[in-house]
Amino acid sequence: MSPHHPAVSPPRPLSKSADARLLTEAVTRLRRALRVSVGGDDPWEALPMAQVELLQVLGEYSPARIGDLAVRRRLAASTVSGLIGPMIAAGLVARQTDPADRRASVVTLTAAGRERLAAWTLAHERRMDAALEALPDADLRAVRAALPALFRLAEFLDGPAPAQDGSPL
Repeated sequence: MSPHHPAVSPPRPLSKSADARLLTEAVTRLRRALRVSVGGDDPWEALPMAQVELLQVLGEYSPARIGDLAVRRRLAASTVSGLIGPMIAAGLVARQTDPADRRASVVTLTAAGRERLAAWTLAHERRMDAALEALPDADLRAVRAALPALFRLAEFLDGPAPAQDGSPL
């Protein structure tokens, strides 16, 4: 363990809400730590996470309409439009007429956008690889064992939002 980051073992939660709070804190700390740890490696790391996430969606589903991107990222179409503007100016994406409906437009990932996304992904994977290698074997096994459940949790969170009373909408 680094002297700057002592081992922290949170107490075993006694309720699901405590589990949720600790998991939220862990995910937040992981994202922040990962972002900060690779932040100085490349000047483009200043790219907001919301734009990186749009690049990731476009990496899978390009071309896409603004409305489709908004649905996939659970954002308002106006928010996606606002995020896309600077990405067009930076040459990461391009707006074109939708060949299926000449009245609409689609956004496509450019070669520069693909390169930026690949570099971002590689930098984060390298940093995560180094962190995983630093873990004791038992912790590494625990992280590996948790991955399927974390993906299922993400799929649940991507689904329809539950009503305030906890029942599905």
